[in-house]
Amino acid sequence: MVEKAYKFRFYPTPEQESRLLRTLGCVRLVYNKALAARTQAWYEHQERVGYKQTSAMLTNWKKQEDLDFLREVSSVPLQQGLRHLQTAFPAECCANTNFFSGRTKYPKFKKKRNGGSAEFTKSAFKWLDGKVYLAKCSEPLPLRWSRQLPQNCAPSTITVRLEPSGRWSVSLRVNDVRDLRLKPTNSPSGD
Repeated sequence: MVEKAYKFRFYPTPEQESRLLRTLGCVRLVYNKALAARTQAWYEHQERVGYKQTSAMLTNWKKQEDLDFLREVSSVPLQQGLRHLQTAFPAECCANTNFFSGRTKYPKFKKKRNGGSAEFTKSAFKWLDGKVYLAKCSEPLPLRWSRQLPQNCAPSTITVRLEPSGRWSVSLRVNDVRDLRLKPTNSPSGD
């Protein structure tokens, strides 16, 4: 089994674009607030904040009156943003994390001008008859199919991305169960 990603362009309806822009903005806000909280905790108290703490912070942020708009979007992309932050900027002393093991630089705050992305796991989308329905969207995404997915393969994760140029794309991650290994031959090469 091989994990593959297939990227396609799509052209959202005005309603979908409005909801997706709101989702990307909320993902960016949650990521930046969690990064700020982790940075502040480290510089003020030398304590590391983990995914569980930032997830609890997200729950509290949704209860605040000035951040109640976070409840209007799917919670899955918000949680995925926190998981990506956990990978980039770990809390507990783990050997397989990126920043503390020296593989990457300190995480940066996300900027609106860079577009953005939102990752939807299996619980936040439907895959019906070759169409993608995202959580809290009634219509399927109007994908421009440039190629077909392998047969009997359904997406496990979907990432919606807005490029800085304004183009929308979606990446479908699938587990390809086909055996694509070449068969050994007895003939010498070059014949």
